[in-house]
Amino acid sequence: MRPECAACCLKWCVLSGSVFRQGLGKTLQTIALLGYLKHYRNIPGPHMVLVPKSTLHNWMNEFKRWVPTLKAVCLIGDKDARAAFIRDVMMPGEWDVCVTSYEMVIREKSVFKKFNWRYLVIDEAHRIKNEKSKLSEIVREFKTTNRLLLTGTPLQNNLHELWSLLNFLLPDVFNSASDFDSWFDTNNCLGDQKLVERLHAVLRPFLLRRIKQEVERSLPPKKEVKIYLGLSKMQREWYTRILMKDIDILNSAGKMDKMRLLNILMQLRKCCNHPYLFDGAEPGPPYTTDTHLVTNSGKMLVLDKLLPEVQEQGSRVLIFSQMTRVLDILEDYCMWKGFEYCRLDGNTPHEDREKAIETYNAPNSSKFIFMLSTRAGGLGINLATADVVILYDSDWNPQVDLQAMDRAHRIGQKKPVRVFRLITENTVEERIVERAEMKLRLDSIVIQQGRLIEQQNKLGKDEMLQMIRHGATHVFASKDSELTDEHIDSILERGAKKTAEMNERMQKLGESSLRNFTMDTSSGETSLYNFEGEDYREKQKLSTMEWIEPPKRERKANYAVDAYFREALRVSEPRAPKAPRPPKQPNIQDFQFFPPRLFELLEMEILYYRKTIGYKVPKSPDIPNAAQVQKEEQRKIDDAEPLTAEETEEKEKLLTQGFTSWNKRDFNQFIKANEKYGRDDIDSIAREVEGKTPEEVIEYSAVFWERCNELQDIEKIMAQIERGEARIQRRISIKKALDVKIARYKAPFHQLRIQYGTNKGKNYTEEEDRFLICMLHKMGFDKENVYEELRQCVRNAPQFRFDWFIKSRTAMVRVYCLYFRTKIFKDSKLETDTEVTSSVRATCSVNSRLSGEQRVSTP
Repeated sequence: MRPECAACCLKWCVLSGSVFRQGLGKTLQTIALLGYLKHYRNIPGPHMVLVPKSTLHNWMNEFKRWVPTLKAVCLIGDKDARAAFIRDVMMPGEWDVCVTSYEMVIREKSVFKKFNWRYLVIDEAHRIKNEKSKLSEIVREFKTTNRLLLTGTPLQNNLHELWSLLNFLLPDVFNSASDFDSWFDTNNCLGDQKLVERLHAVLRPFLLRRIKQEVERSLPPKKEVKIYLGLSKMQREWYTRILMKDIDILNSAGKMDKMRLLNILMQLRKCCNHPYLFDGAEPGPPYTTDTHLVTNSGKMLVLDKLLPEVQEQGSRVLIFSQMTRVLDILEDYCMWKGFEYCRLDGNTPHEDREKAIETYNAPNSSKFIFMLSTRAGGLGINLATADVVILYDSDWNPQVDLQAMDRAHRIGQKKPVRVFRLITENTVEERIVERAEMKLRLDSIVIQQGRLIEQQNKLGKDEMLQMIRHGATHVFASKDSELTDEHIDSILERGAKKTAEMNERMQKLGESSLRNFTMDTSSGETSLYNFEGEDYREKQKLSTMEWIEPPKRERKANYAVDAYFREALRVSEPRAPKAPRPPKQPNIQDFQFFPPRLFELLEMEILYYRKTIGYKVPKSPDIPNAAQVQKEEQRKIDDAEPLTAEETEEKEKLLTQGFTSWNKRDFNQFIKANEKYGRDDIDSIAREVEGKTPEEVIEYSAVFWERCNELQDIEKIMAQIERGEARIQRRISIKKALDVKIARYKAPFHQLRIQYGTNKGKNYTEEEDRFLICMLHKMGFDKENVYEELRQCVRNAPQFRFDWFIKSRTAMVRVYCLYFRTKIFKDSKLETDTEVTSSVRATCSVNSRLSGEQRVSTP
């Protein structure tokens, strides 16, 4: 930031109360203001700074960097940690600034109400654009002397949101939303120049707005290219299914419910992103991370061409998506391709966010990709070390995408920033982007002319319907893939040309055209689905195609087996930063049982790589003799040598000697089969492992039991198998006890005696109990659906023809049978123990008698 601009901004903050575009030093200006108050006005605080959770760490670092004399504290953590922090730090009051997140303010509002705040600062202040939201209501209750709002997007949707911000700053002046709206009524405001001037006069004391060109003239430019791509064959099939399911609505024959239309839009957007977002789309089992992950999605195919290209150019990449499940797919892709990456979404813990951002921004960082969810990762994060931004999908609100781009295009950026927006051609995505461009152009006209208008930006039913209709004819007309082997340079050149054409078209549109913009491009069509002599409305009636219900909006697990395994490993990973590894090492798993020599060679390769990058082993305070361990590890790195040609050849040969065809899914099936049938029943185990022949399972089992101690979680795995074997042994013992019990009687249905003890229930008679036990033994107590069959036997038994009580029992039959099984087993065990004890006593008695006789006969 230029010094004269910084001084001007600080002066304005001192005199009034800022709205800068994203990445233009709002954080620094705020810290300078609070430092000025302490050192020049003798006002140390207390001050409160409310920020998004993802920027907490950055704010604390900036306080330490620019004004270390300001004692800043950060309130974050679980309930116990917050209680201790409030008791030991906040209440004593030995601090100047409290930095916390929106969520913490809502949870600890009673504590914050106890303070008289000198300055209340809210970063990304459009978070309180709705005055009825919980956060807006709570911050209005705090006792404050001054209030400061920081936002790069003061006007995201309409005039009322701006009033909400002004009402927070000066509730006495801007106390009525209706008066404010009528004062700057759209129709009057646009035609009355005096009213425009009055609007400027009202806002000037409260609004300081700067753009990048004014603040930092040396900032490299930003260029956006829209990449238009086609649908794969699988995507086209799923897109057609979604449209066919609701064909009545699209032809205006059904009820146009807004929520139903929104759901159709969402399903179509998911299809454009990747068909694997739908249950049943991914081929398998077995599930593999392979080329199909790329070839079944147009966006992934372009991404697969684009990423190696920008990596060769020395660029680093940010990838934004609206959907966290898309990030799951991208994670699998990066693992498969060997790209080092970081990830941040709404579920990422605070500590992991800080670690990921620090790792990515570190000097000489090996991380190539940072994947973020647009809403969670698009606010307040500084990722200026990247110079390529890829918008995998677009937000309804263009300001959100602008925020995402400005994570890289901000002060501190040394390279020109390239933004690639992926758009699936002739689909709903094309209309969404076009609508966002229209909205952004209209906002630009209004704000640049100093006019604020209330726009009707909510998506209506007709507009949604036209979005869904767009491109439907094109999708239905062909069932082939639209993907080509076109080189990435040609794709980018074509995208740049179309982007320039769209920008030129937008510039030519006047304000009236933008206001009257409609998505309806189907006027004049007799029927949207009548083509090639075939009426798709009739086809839908005759169709027997089964519709697979899209998955519910849950995040229980990732879609791929490899993702499951990574999550399991991540749970047990240490918090300390990982040591660097070579970027293209093979991804081998411990359950694949490669020769031990391979791990030695890979370790040699890792040590030499760390030597080449000058890596220094950090000292770990958690282990004994930390200094000695650190010295020994560093010595290994310093003495490391590159692999010889013979060793490299040996490594490649050893890479083929493990169970390379076994993935985590196969391994889990093998372990569960061992648990279910026991380690000795290899035939049953082989039937459970899908996609493997009995010979392959037998070979793997032999190696597994020979080398299982090499597995990372062997204790957990063995405990799981032994629990299953214990259950098998218990079933065998119960069956044996039942066999012995029944074998004692010639007619067990009439003669079987049951030892009830003192806890005999009154629900069933002894005759009914005998029938249940004998039938359970006859059918096999461990047979599948045995209790359902037992209930059917009770209903058909002639002796219970008029016994409506027992015939009406359902779950009680199962409970009773389980009770008798356990009791018979315990009785059998007790009898066995009694027999053993009696035998021992008899043996001891005989021995004693014999020794007595010997003593008598001795002279």
